[in-house]
Amino acid sequence: MAEDLHAQFAAERQRDIAAQGQDPAMHQLGVDFVVRTQSYKYTYNFSALGRPIIQLPQDMVAMQELIWQIKPDLIIETGIAHGGSLILSASVLALIDYCEAVEQGTVLDPKASKRHVIGIDIDIRAHNRAAVEAHPLAHKITMVQGSSIAAETVAKVRQLAQGYKTVLVCLDSNHTHAHVLDELNAYADLVTPGSYCVVFDTIVEDMPVGSYPDRPWDIGDNPKTAVHAFLPQHPEFSIDRSIQDKLLLTVAPDGYLKRAL
Repeated sequence: MAEDLHAQFAAERQRDIAAQGQDPAMHQLGVDFVVRTQSYKYTYNFSALGRPIIQLPQDMVAMQELIWQIKPDLIIETGIAHGGSLILSASVLALIDYCEAVEQGTVLDPKASKRHVIGIDIDIRAHNRAAVEAHPLAHKITMVQGSSIAAETVAKVRQLAQGYKTVLVCLDSNHTHAHVLDELNAYADLVTPGSYCVVFDTIVEDMPVGSYPDRPWDIGDNPKTAVHAFLPQHPEFSIDRSIQDKLLLTVAPDGYLKRAL
């Protein structure tokens, strides 16, 4: 009986998500919210286990859901800033470790788990590095300083990624078309079948021209244009629109890319 009720709830939820996904006005409300709150730096208002994270809460929830669903042993992230995203990813990996230990009836050794997060940034500020390294989850994080598309950085990350079986990638650094396309070409093939490459800030393409006057990206030159240039050459990836249809409020429309099984 309980299983039937759970199945009924899941089916109803999927119907509702599909229905709201077919409503363009609902998606526009999400874009309008991002545009309206940008001047207040709304996405700067939140933290993940004590570290600031520059993200919408909805996308934070989506990442938690994906990590739990995929159970990766490696997450690669470009863009570190204050380190909140690294901490969020590491915290979900740690919870997976804990739950598996409970299920197996074993004693958890937090530092014995191989599950890990690699963060890449061209400029890791000393105070941010110190704060991440002082966090209780620091043992699950490796930070790499350098341009995410520089040959030496890519080579180092790919070396660190050797031996991992399930990999999820998140791209959230420089948001120009050229840079994101180079990141996709550098790291997307590390994504394992059934996992995701999440490209953040694709919403730039949907915002008014000149929304980022102090940045080099704009309509026609942003992560979404990079995604749509990448996908025709990589049929193993497709946009999982069910995620943006569920969230409605997201900085990553067309940015949740799933690799086929």
